[in-house]
Amino acid sequence: MTPTHPRLVLIDGSSYLYRAFHALPPLSNDAGEPTGALFGVVNMLRATLNEKPDYVAFVVDAPGPTFRDELYPQYKAQRPPMPDELRAQVQPMCDIVEALGITILRVPGVEADDVIGTLALQAAAQGIDVTISTGDKDFAQLVRRLDNGVGVALVNTMSGSRMDSEAAVLDKFGVKPEQIVDFLALMGDSVDNIPGVDKCGPKTAAKWLGEYGTLDGVIAHADVVKGKIGDNLRAALPRLPLNRTLTTIKTDVALDRTPEALGLRERHVDDLRTLYARYGFKQALRELEGGAASDDSAGVRNTAAGYARSNAPSEQAPDATLAMPGEYETVLTHEQLDAWLAQLQAVGEFAFDTETDALDPMRANLVGLSFAVEPGRAAYLPLAHDYPGAPAQLDRDATLAKLRPLFADAGKKKLGQHGKYDLHVLRRHGVDVAGYADDTMLESFVYNATATRHDMDSLAKRYLGYDTIKYEQVAGKGAKQIAFSQVALDDATRYAAEDADVTLRLHRALAPKLAAEPGLERVYREIEMPLVPVLARIEATGVRIDGDELRRQSADLGKRMLAAQLKATELAGRTFNLDSPKQLGQLLFDELKLPALVKTPSGAPSTNEEALEAIADQHELPRVILEYRGLAKLRSTYTDKLPEMVNPVTGRVHTSYHQAGAATGRLASSDPNLQNIPIRTDDGRRIRQAFVAPGGRKIVACDYSQIELRIMAHLSQDDGLLRAFASGADIHKATAAEVFGKAIDAVSGNERRAAKAINFGLMYGMSAFGLARQLGIARGEAQDYIALYFSRYPGVRDFMERTRQQARERGYVETVFGRRLYLDNIAARNQGLRAGAERAAINAPMQGTAADIIKRAMIAIDAWLAGQGGRALMVLQVHDELVFEVEAGFVDTLVAEATARMSAAAQLRVPLVVDSGVGDNWEQAH
Repeated sequence: MTPTHPRLVLIDGSSYLYRAFHALPPLSNDAGEPTGALFGVVNMLRATLNEKPDYVAFVVDAPGPTFRDELYPQYKAQRPPMPDELRAQVQPMCDIVEALGITILRVPGVEADDVIGTLALQAAAQGIDVTISTGDKDFAQLVRRLDNGVGVALVNTMSGSRMDSEAAVLDKFGVKPEQIVDFLALMGDSVDNIPGVDKCGPKTAAKWLGEYGTLDGVIAHADVVKGKIGDNLRAALPRLPLNRTLTTIKTDVALDRTPEALGLRERHVDDLRTLYARYGFKQALRELEGGAASDDSAGVRNTAAGYARSNAPSEQAPDATLAMPGEYETVLTHEQLDAWLAQLQAVGEFAFDTETDALDPMRANLVGLSFAVEPGRAAYLPLAHDYPGAPAQLDRDATLAKLRPLFADAGKKKLGQHGKYDLHVLRRHGVDVAGYADDTMLESFVYNATATRHDMDSLAKRYLGYDTIKYEQVAGKGAKQIAFSQVALDDATRYAAEDADVTLRLHRALAPKLAAEPGLERVYREIEMPLVPVLARIEATGVRIDGDELRRQSADLGKRMLAAQLKATELAGRTFNLDSPKQLGQLLFDELKLPALVKTPSGAPSTNEEALEAIADQHELPRVILEYRGLAKLRSTYTDKLPEMVNPVTGRVHTSYHQAGAATGRLASSDPNLQNIPIRTDDGRRIRQAFVAPGGRKIVACDYSQIELRIMAHLSQDDGLLRAFASGADIHKATAAEVFGKAIDAVSGNERRAAKAINFGLMYGMSAFGLARQLGIARGEAQDYIALYFSRYPGVRDFMERTRQQARERGYVETVFGRRLYLDNIAARNQGLRAGAERAAINAPMQGTAADIIKRAMIAIDAWLAGQGGRALMVLQVHDELVFEVEAGFVDTLVAEATARMSAAAQLRVPLVVDSGVGDNWEQAH
């Protein structure tokens, strides 16, 4: 049943981390960094988020003493220091939580328990249903059900247990929630170093409270308790009132956040992708990508099995057949294969899926294929199951030879879920796929990019009301998980054939939804589906890198990092860990007394990049730390990593592009992410020098000039902006001339800089405060700049207000080509959420249109390249730029043809200008 009240989940972060650390084996990533606790936390977080809470906070203890330490100096005094391998996982945990869009709360002077208790009761009083995610028994004192129909419940994510009523607490502890504090005071808490009544365990404490009601009642009757336990009780009487204070969770902490300010922010997908990849969280990475493959050591399923399923309500009531397994056949004989080939030839469309032995499609070996011809009728064709006693299977090469004509028939429609992966696998096994007509991941993404994740499991739950089989159900989990080639054929058939079956069913459910929205169907048919084989070709081509050059850069970066460390030590006057935010915060703010100008969500001083930039003019140390961090990131992310990612067969690096990532339609890149290489720094540009052309060929880069500003001019129809672009003038100088009332030749560098900041800032919802900080001017002066800008460009102001209003009325905005971005928070009562949705409403049409334009250009250029015999290859797409590898004698032709198609990819009210460059490497081509 859909809940009638909004839900708040309060996560006891410290509890999560310690429980995961002690419950899981000492795991580590390829670099030897500990990951066991982090792995457990990430899985618990994913389980929590898949339940779709309205509000969520991750609450951790702030550093420093609390009021309990002042009351009782021995409080928690016996606890050993945090193990080094656990401490190393704290910052990565916070980085992942932040990237997931979850607010982290730390309040000095109190414990996380007190912050959670305060928020829980505030939220419940406001009609918000509260779940506290923890394994700490102390929170049982907060369990309740209020007259307004909401309550406070506890859930232990690790065990799955739940306490949501007085009866549940009574059953667990033998006392009511309001007696838990007294219960704990009597027993004491060895973990927190609170001595209770000697030899008084839970049964005795519950018995006394059952007889005397409260701790005060027990104290009043202490003289009638007989035996040794009575003596112990009487000896403990002086400390029991303090015990009660120590075990009572405060519910009146002064907070700068209300429960309604804890809505989920937009995920930082690129950051998550980097973090998940670094720490080896392959399942989380697959779930993030909306349908990728399974573990390197197991058969690949082209959807994320998921740690937990989405509980989003399905959009249609599932019919009876969807709750039952289909008729699935294991194909082991030539007669069966021929019969299925006949069925596949007889139908107008069929769904297919591959099972493999690796996550990387450029290295994966085919284990089997599945097909579905109608809902409930599917088959699994095993080709490489090799466990002891496995039945004989058809020869892989001979079988693929039989299948090759079917897949090569462009008139036969093929359906898939994240099928680009399958296209790669089949191509590498000599089977080219033509007629790839529909992809359920992309159907869902275009229909509503933000309604759900786009992996098969999530889509089946939402659109079919069906729970798919988990990979772990057939292959096991953890250290005992087996490769898919080791899965018994009965289980493999049930799992793999379901993939194809569900894909077909999803297509039958989603296709009518798109057909009912002609604008969305055009985006799907004319942009997203034609782009699939284009991206597959770019990925398969890959890009050549100079490993020796990167190794030289790594050595240089290492030397400069060491120099920065030595300089930082000199400036600090002592050694400290440059990678420890805690140590850095103590040094900067406690010892050097620098101002904490940027705070974390909980109000603690921040040491992130923004915080260090804000104080870099007051002391040299923050600038040195920033330099060190920048060098370390380049080295770990690119110069050290890229040479290791060269494919041993092709000798190239092969990134993966993701269509169903950003809601605006922008492509994302991973493994490696080649879209985040810095372009504004010398070191970032130097990395691009390592992307090279082989002998006799050149690198050509073609990129759109100021495309989002041009789209703003088109959408706003502002006469001033249209004239500026039509004239071909420097748009920022032209803007400055308008705003400051000067001739364009008289515009100063600072005035152009201010105009540029306004031009780009307005597209991203920059406020006067943000502009003032960027330009280093007073806020009032920045506000005057913006007001003057709008007075000179009234069409822009009108466009922005019109867009906000349309978003409020419709709940979504559109690109020039009809792609929609739904804005769930556009009517939110919370001002912060609403303001964020309004900023997205302004930016999404421009960013989304830019994404659509370059996708259209890629499709057109790819079609032309198909007839050029490999003289030019498209090797990279990076935001508004396309990169090619071209025969030296063919460069002029490529530049002319590519730029012409890029310029013609959209008909706007202003010209689409494309810049190009040529060189032996990517940097030279800029």
